[in-house]
Amino acid sequence: MDVSEEVRAAHKRELLAFLENDVGRMYMDDIKTMINHKRRRLIVDISDLHSFRDLAPRILRNPVEYMQAFSDAVTDLVHRIDGKYLKEGETVLVGFEGPFVSRRVTPRELLSEFIGSMVCVEGIVTKCSLVRPKVVKSVHFCPSTEKFTTREYRDITSNMGLPTGSVYPTRDENGNLLVTEYGLCQYKDHQTLSMQEMPENSAPGQLPRTVDIIVEDDLVDSCKPGDRVAIVGVYKAIPGKSKGGVNGVFRTVLVANNVSLLNKEANAPIYTPEDLKNIKKIAGRDDTFDLLGNSLAPSIYGHSWIKKAVILLMLGGVEKNLKNGTHLRGDINMMMVGDPSVAKSQLLRAIMNIAPLAISTTGRGSSGVGLTAAVTSDQETGERRLEAGAMVLADRGVVCIDEFDKMNDQDRVAIHEVMEQQTVTIAKAGIHASLNARCSVVAAANPIYGTYDRSLTPTKNIGLPDSLLSRFDLLFIVLDQMDPDIDRQISDHVLRIHRYRSTFDGGEVDGSSRYGREDEADADSSVFVKYNRMLHGRKTGKRQKNDSLTIKFLKKYIHYAKHRIQPDLTDEASEHIATAYAELRNASSNAQTGGTLPITARTLETIIRLSTAHAKLKLSRKVTKSDVEAALKVLNFAIYHKELTDMEEREQERGKELERKHQADRNAGQTNGDDHGSTINAVGSTDAMEVDDAPAAPPAALSQERIEAFNTIFGQHMRVNRLESISLAELETIIHGIATNPYSSTQIMSLLQRLEGENRVMIIGDVVHMVTT
Repeated sequence: MDVSEEVRAAHKRELLAFLENDVGRMYMDDIKTMINHKRRRLIVDISDLHSFRDLAPRILRNPVEYMQAFSDAVTDLVHRIDGKYLKEGETVLVGFEGPFVSRRVTPRELLSEFIGSMVCVEGIVTKCSLVRPKVVKSVHFCPSTEKFTTREYRDITSNMGLPTGSVYPTRDENGNLLVTEYGLCQYKDHQTLSMQEMPENSAPGQLPRTVDIIVEDDLVDSCKPGDRVAIVGVYKAIPGKSKGGVNGVFRTVLVANNVSLLNKEANAPIYTPEDLKNIKKIAGRDDTFDLLGNSLAPSIYGHSWIKKAVILLMLGGVEKNLKNGTHLRGDINMMMVGDPSVAKSQLLRAIMNIAPLAISTTGRGSSGVGLTAAVTSDQETGERRLEAGAMVLADRGVVCIDEFDKMNDQDRVAIHEVMEQQTVTIAKAGIHASLNARCSVVAAANPIYGTYDRSLTPTKNIGLPDSLLSRFDLLFIVLDQMDPDIDRQISDHVLRIHRYRSTFDGGEVDGSSRYGREDEADADSSVFVKYNRMLHGRKTGKRQKNDSLTIKFLKKYIHYAKHRIQPDLTDEASEHIATAYAELRNASSNAQTGGTLPITARTLETIIRLSTAHAKLKLSRKVTKSDVEAALKVLNFAIYHKELTDMEEREQERGKELERKHQADRNAGQTNGDDHGSTINAVGSTDAMEVDDAPAAPPAALSQERIEAFNTIFGQHMRVNRLESISLAELETIIHGIATNPYSSTQIMSLLQRLEGENRVMIIGDVVHMVTT
């Protein structure tokens, strides 16, 4: 739209009056500061314009009418203050900031109603083109007439005048040849960005929307891929290039006049004095660690240690950048390996719900460049440009990778650098760049055989190289435990959740505490989740076990502890960490100890990071010995796969229980025989003969329970100690030591021959060998 000179002059007088009145005078200091710093853009707060003749709504609705007039008005003031600051033909540019209210939108909300008006768009920069010069005015010399001619160029991004053609004149009006003097031409910097809506705010199940941004002059290179920005500009439509006609579909761009980086505190929660009081009160409790762990994903039964580890992961350690250039990461990486249907993916979803910035990917759906960064070609210019991947977009956040075992080896190698150095280095297609990717990685994977094979070592089950495993601070083996008691508790928990209905679902249940609209008013101030019998089960004697924090308060607590507390290591804690690390290294050298993770120098840093995170959890400025001990408990659970050991102990206990039951039956039979006295002895009791003369009993006389008890004890011993063979003498000693009712040598040999017949063992001489399939 072209604006007449009269209208532009009227707008200029009005804007000069604004800059010279009481409200506008404060911009005089800003103009002087701008001159001192050699800048050429004045930033105006839109809220100041509201108080002067209703200027703000007019500028927001029709910015094209006012942009050039505002620029001319500020330029006049600069000439008054310092006449030599601007060169001939230069003008001062104007940008806007402040509360845009309904005009503060995301790329998804940027619809046709905003075309031609000024908006503020928030998002994340995904692509940046190279900075190119754009010609503003060309100068041509005619050798015949020895005269200079000039020509100005305007396109859709200009704030004044109609767009001009982009063809250089080659001849003047008389047909004389013109030569372009490139050194005398005027240019301005030009760059295009691509902005995408923020991953944490995008609608699930829909493609994220993008908008192209045009930045010029001093705004170029003000942001890079991965930055979260709020860009103020004029939303314009550009006709598409169609052959012979217009199809009615226009390309839209945002012509920027101000780019502001959103710092990481932009999404920070607002703390009330009551919140701070509650945060310090929770931190002072003895069971803070357990409480926060229980509050994470209460719908998932069990996995208490993994939940505690996730809390430490979201808090993180302290990042160190040493003077010699060394970077020590503070982010904690975690991996879960285990059977299907043990809520690994649900834990990842819980992390995404709590963490302020979390990006989710899957192993099969992500390529190596999709995770790190890609070099792509610009569709318009054909030039190469850099596109940020998931880990760069998740800078200072968490990346959740599900189905980690389904990734290709080449893609998996791509994240090696990110997990330790926390940068993405690109050297391809003439582009050499290093992007920040300071994020925690949480991965979930299935074992190499689909389900966990307990006859193999953890390393063989996981099937990943040590170079990758050592980059994970914690590696948990999560098993589907076939235990009747645990199965009953899980089923009870799941059924209660399925039976629960809130008022949003259409009604109350049993008159219990309602989670309805009337609770929303006091939801901000509430710390603990209100008790609901259907959701939380029956009350226990220890009420604290049922306590769990609300999601909103948990987010505030984690954010406060992570960003406000930076603990330092004490001498006592340092000595304890060094001792613990030496013991772990010594234990790992023992072949009998099958840990999930290789114990390397990275494990030492892991202990420091976990201890620091626990100190943050307690809002402590110092890392003490108690923090180190709490961190070591989590680490020991991860390294020595305690869940697997617990399962084996329960199986062993079950075998002993079967033995005790059988012994009780035997004793009852023997007592019965004593009561009958000589009558039974005369007839010849079978039970009495079995007890008195056990070696003579054939294997068929052994009950099924006795056979199963032997198989359990034998198999358990071989598995726990990872033995492939054992001598008969040693086996007899072990059986006699564990079994409640001992077996004779003949019975043991008969039972082993039975196993040999089932092709499970092989007896050679005095040695029993396990048959592996």
